[in-house]
Amino acid sequence: MPLAGEPGPECALCPRLAAFRAANRAAWPDWFNAPVPGFGPRSARLLIVGLAPGLKGANRTGRPFTGDHAGILLYETLRRAGLAVGAYAAAADDGLSLRDCRIVNAVRCVPPENKPLPAEIAACRPFLAAEFAAMPNLRAVLALGRIAHEAVLRAHGLTPGRYPFAHGAEHALPGGPRLFESFHVSRYNTATRRLTEEMFRAVVTRLCGYLSMM
Repeated sequence: MPLAGEPGPECALCPRLAAFRAANRAAWPDWFNAPVPGFGPRSARLLIVGLAPGLKGANRTGRPFTGDHAGILLYETLRRAGLAVGAYAAAADDGLSLRDCRIVNAVRCVPPENKPLPAEIAACRPFLAAEFAAMPNLRAVLALGRIAHEAVLRAHGLTPGRYPFAHGAEHALPGGPRLFESFHVSRYNTATRRLTEEMFRAVVTRLCGYLSMM
């Protein structure tokens, strides 16, 4: 049985994603090919929210940001900040663990071409809201990209237009955690240098400084 706040392996809320999942199971039966659960303790003070599993990344391995390029920068930065322990080896059984940090995606199933539809993001929103409700010590959220940013706000019943997205921005959410923002750690963003290692580490360092004062 999935934990509270996690969709089951046969979740059918989004027909397009369910069909894509079935096709992937037929093509790659030894892959995870299911809604990807969160990673890290729910007792954590920090929740990192990404977009959706990558086809050959989390959809293959079953762990967020694991198995594709995006995980390299994310997990190395978390390790340097003391939020991860162990070595990232792009596999769910690499022994890496998170400290005071949890990671989820706004959309739990891999979408075709890495592009979830607005209706699919909305359908997955209750699972994200359940994550917030299940983290009693939550003090900060790091949204990776605009879609994650908007998903976090809507999960709190807030209007995104009142909290504009920008890399490095911070927002105090009414009655909720502090929201920190970064461009997504995707290969495209890092290859084009829209997001550099220094830029991302600066956000995480500032976030850790905020947590150290809590």
